Amino acid sequence: MRKIIAALFSAALMASSASASDEVDVIKKVNEFVDAFNKSDLKTAIDTCAAQTFIIDQIPPYAWQGATGCTDWSKDFEAFAKKNGITEPKVTLGRANIDVTDNRAYVVAPAYFAFTQKGKRVSEQGSTLTVALQNISNKWQITGWTWTKRKN
Repeated sequence: MRKIIAALFSAALMASSASASDEVDVIKKVNEFVDAFNKSDLKTAIDTCAAQTFIIDQIPPYAWQGATGCTDWSKDFEAFAKKNGITEPKVTLGRANIDVTDNRAYVVAPAYFAFTQKGKRVSEQGSTLTVALQNISNKWQITGWTWTKRKN
């Protein structure tokens, strides 16, 4: 009986450390996306996405999905930014809540968005970035994300 309890305890410890490791890898992937966005490197941001992705964001047409979801979003974001005189976009994330189950992860993080619009510095406080990820071939990839702007 002691051997069974010891084995179960060891298994639980290994599962915890694997989960903690997964959480680190998951938030690294989310930060990779945000860092690329902040550098206006949308190609690298797109590369964090899985083959099939779903996005909801505050710019028209507000939803993108499928094999070209991330690419289509990036083109629409660039067009929206150009049309509205938006430059120097920067997202800063707060402490994220991360759930990992098997090869799936869910991340919710408070977010702050700042940018320059027609020469004036603008910020959005109290927004939320929610991201779903999947571990595909030992690589975490974003399968969906939403940006929720807090109404001012």
